[in-house]
Amino acid sequence: MEKYQIVEQSIIKKFRPQIWRMFVRAIDEYKLIEENDKIAVCISGGKDSMLLAKCMQELKRHSKISFDVIYLCMDPGYTKENLEQIISNASTLNIPLEIFSSNIFSYVNTVTESPCYLCARMRRGYLYNEAKIRGCNKIALGHHFDDVIETVLMSMFYGAEYKTMMPKLISKNFDGMELIRPLYLVKEQAIIDWAKYNELTFLQCACDFTAKYGNCTNNSKRQEIKALIKNLRHTYSDIDINIFRSFHNVNLNTIIGYYDDEKKYNFLDDYDQKKKH
Repeated sequence: MEKYQIVEQSIIKKFRPQIWRMFVRAIDEYKLIEENDKIAVCISGGKDSMLLAKCMQELKRHSKISFDVIYLCMDPGYTKENLEQIISNASTLNIPLEIFSSNIFSYVNTVTESPCYLCARMRRGYLYNEAKIRGCNKIALGHHFDDVIETVLMSMFYGAEYKTMMPKLISKNFDGMELIRPLYLVKEQAIIDWAKYNELTFLQCACDFTAKYGNCTNNSKRQEIKALIKNLRHTYSDIDINIFRSFHNVNLNTIIGYYDDEKKYNFLDDYDQKKKH
């Protein structure tokens, strides 16, 4: 049996409860994939995107829904060693990469304010564009359960707002394009355990900025939140689940204020009117 076949078997057997079921559940629950979709799975070289690629391959083989998948990898200016590692891992895992280049790292290196945020935005734009050129209507990113709950707490602690990482989004800049996150319900520890079990080594952060200057502010904040959640789990094991459920169960009658693209609302706006009833 080839290495990639062993890896595939581990996803649907040994890690079935932690990975495969959660992957399929997210796709069903949030309606991430539809008939005749063409999806670009975006490969960064890390454990999350590589696992996503393998899960999508399995789904493609077994799904009753007809859809197409390509595996898109952007080289934003990786070192030769890092790019070779991505290509080697993809070959080992039998993932047919389509690689294209950009100059994102060289540009971001000239920026001092929020380089990680800028890098992420630019990466997404390039990926949308390349996916659309290839006839795709969706891009799939490897964000997982822990990314989601960490983002919620980061928005509260550092952004003074309650904002979540959505399981799917309609692109505002690329007509007809959507972003989906099929690993939305898969916990990071399950991905780490899967990689260790299969003796796979993936890229961590291959960013030039991080290599030169260490963690950027955004990454260091995320690490603080990750450590906080880990510590809270020692006291209450389901703390992460409750954080996740909290943004599925928002009671607007108990919210001081909220806004969307069309309006801003404060509870005082109709408070007196409610008293009359």
